[in-house]
Amino acid sequence: MKIQQINDTRKVFFEAIEDGKQAGKMTYTWAGDAKFIIDHTEVNEEFNGKGVGKKLLMAAVEYARTNNLKIIPLCPFAKSVFDKTEDIHDVLFR
Repeated sequence: MKIQQINDTRKVFFEAIEDGKQAGKMTYTWAGDAKFIIDHTEVNEEFNGKGVGKKLLMAAVEYARTNNLKIIPLCPFAKSVFDKTEDIHDVLFR
């Protein structure tokens, strides 16, 4: 599964692609220069149970770490993963 990031002025999201199909998508919006808000995560029904959402979130976490950014997880899925996963709290905006 390939995770790609689209980060231009009109569209900002992480997308999971497998076998040429979109497995899932996580959208975010910028909240200033140093943080972004994860506002929605969706997984294609065909890929349920394959950890697609978590892979998308971990790609966002890696992006935040690499670029010294913080994440505000407003999406219920992203928030639940942050609540359960202590080792990603370094990028959590508090």
